[in-house]
Amino acid sequence: MSAGAEVRHVQRPGGRIAYEVHGSGPLVVCVPGMGELRSSYRRTAPLLVQAGFRVAAMDLRGHGGSDATFDRYDDVAAGEDVLAVVAELGGPAVVVGNSMGAGAAAWAAAERPDAVSGLVLLGPFVRNPTMNPLLAWAFRAAMAGPWAPRVWTSYLPKLYPGHRPDDLAEHVAAVSASMRRPGYAAAFRATTRTSHAPVEARLDEVSAPTLVVMGERDPDFPDPAAEGRWVAQRLRGELLLVPGAGHYPQVEVPGTVGPAIVEFAQRVSARA
Repeated sequence: MSAGAEVRHVQRPGGRIAYEVHGSGPLVVCVPGMGELRSSYRRTAPLLVQAGFRVAAMDLRGHGGSDATFDRYDDVAAGEDVLAVVAELGGPAVVVGNSMGAGAAAWAAAERPDAVSGLVLLGPFVRNPTMNPLLAWAFRAAMAGPWAPRVWTSYLPKLYPGHRPDDLAEHVAAVSASMRRPGYAAAFRATTRTSHAPVEARLDEVSAPTLVVMGERDPDFPDPAAEGRWVAQRLRGELLLVPGAGHYPQVEVPGTVGPAIVEFAQRVSARA
C-alpha cells in the first residue's frame, strides 16, 4: 500500500493472508473487494493514521500478497480471515469493507460481535444482486476461463464512472500483474463464483454500529441509492450517498469519504 511498508502474514488453514500495519491506537482493519488489492485503501489509511488509529490493510485470499493455495474463496472464508487478522493484532476493530469485502466484514461481525466494534461498508455486497438473466450469463461466461483476469482489468476502470484517480492506470497494472502469477487467475475465477446468501442470512445477527457508503453511480447495482438504503435499514445503520462516485468511493471521492470514515471510527472508539 505504501513504498517500503512491511508486509506481514497470518497463517490460515491452506495458506497465508497478507496485511500491512500503519500507525498506533485503536485498530481499524481494511478489507478490499474481489479482484482488488489492499492498496484500494491508499487514500483512506493515511487519514486514519493521522487521526490516531492503527490501520491494517489486508489482501483477500488469492489476491495481492496473500496466498492462492486455498480451497475456498467465498465470503465466509474471507470473514474468517478478517477475524484472524483482528485476533493477530489484538481487537476489537472497526472493520472497513469494500464490495465483497463488505460482505466478509458483515459476516465477521455476526460471527464474533466481541471482535468487531464497528462496520464501514463501501459499495457493499451483502446479498446476491438482482441481475438480468442475460447479463448474469454473460458475466459467468466472461469469468469462466483463463481470460477472466484480462476481462476484469479491462472492466475495472468502468467502476470509476465519474472521479477516476490520477494513479488509476498504475493501480490497474498492479492488479493485472498480481493476477498473472501462477495460481492467482484460478483463485480469482473461484472468487467470482461466491454467493452472498450466507451473509444475508446473518445480517440480523449484526449488532455493531454501521456506516454504509454508496456511490450514487455505482454500476454494480441497478439502483445504488435503493441498495444503500436497504443495507443501512437492515443493519440499523447510517447511510452516506456519494454523488458522482462509483464502486470505490473511498478512492474516487476521498475528501468526502475519508473524513466520514474517520469521524465514524472516532465515535465508535469513544464508546468502547
